[in-house]
Amino acid sequence: MTAGSGRFITIEGGDGSGKSTQAALLEESLIAEGLQVLLTREPGGTEGAEQIRGLLVEGSTQRWDAWSEALLVYAARCDHVVRVITPALAAGRWVICDRFVHSTLAYQGHVGGLGEEPIKALHSLALGRLWPDLVLVLDLPADVGLARAAERGGAARFEARGATFHESLRQAFLTLANAEPGRCRLIDATGSREAVQAKVMQSVRQSFAFGHKPS
Repeated sequence: MTAGSGRFITIEGGDGSGKSTQAALLEESLIAEGLQVLLTREPGGTEGAEQIRGLLVEGSTQRWDAWSEALLVYAARCDHVVRVITPALAAGRWVICDRFVHSTLAYQGHVGGLGEEPIKALHSLALGRLWPDLVLVLDLPADVGLARAAERGGAARFEARGATFHESLRQAFLTLANAEPGRCRLIDATGSREAVQAKVMQSVRQSFAFGHKPS
């Protein structure tokens, strides 16, 4: 559990899985419950971290190796946590973050070949015991996610790595979710936006006792 009276929820999954959409919908739902909510994202969330985001998501697929990516991610994450996430949690706000440590474990740890333990050691060194209270992992076939990401457009350094990379990434997220059933909830993201939203909110209600229970 995070320090202070706030709660820390992260939304994870492959490219095109609907993380940003579901994060925004969850923010609206929690505000409707009378909670104070902060919605943020990674890499990003602060001026400096957003600049590092540009280094990570733009350029050629071979721009960085896995360790360089991980170190850039944690440079951004440290600034984000110190300036934004920790103060919000201490003030009793619920923080929703589009990507956090499980993305690093999946992208650089599993698919990048660094392994989970080096990433966890880096996390501990940089951020101590700060981990999400709840991780919502949005799952859908890699080809569907890639098609959605292509429709969205924008920076495509990771999307450009192709189907094999993204199928490996999907399996990495599934492995991470299954390894931490107490922290992670696997959400089928193949349905409509409203259907996925209902599953997300049900998982949040089951993890934190508040508001009205779903019928």
